[in-house]
Amino acid sequence: QVQLAESGGGSVQAGGSLKLSCEVSGPMSGSNCMAWFRQGQGMEREPVATIYRDDSRYTSYRNSVKGRFTISRDNTKKTLYLQINNLQPEDTAMYFCAAGSTIPRGPWDCDLGMSPSFEYWGQGTQVTVSS
Repeated sequence: QVQLAESGGGSVQAGGSLKLSCEVSGPMSGSNCMAWFRQGQGMEREPVATIYRDDSRYTSYRNSVKGRFTISRDNTKKTLYLQINNLQPEDTAMYFCAAGSTIPRGPWDCDLGMSPSFEYWGQGTQVTVSS
């Protein structure tokens, strides 16, 4: 059983930065694809970025965060990260990490465009950006 625990959220002013972390408990085989999602007040949860377990070079991002968000992972520490720079008020949301145990055919299966499935979710960490 995989358990995820996010940390690193907070309140910042526009233009600031945060680094979110997600610690993975349990077998890493349960996190072949990993991702960050976010959900703003009254909005649907949306994917932000994904990463392939076996090669961290394979990442994907939603268009609105490209160039500002960086997803990474350290398998030795069993931790997923999301570096967020130049935060904007519209980035205000609860941020969740997610993991999927489905074995991808290749790194492309973790791409946002392939809509990978995730069965493990953390409780979330709140990011609030003031203008």
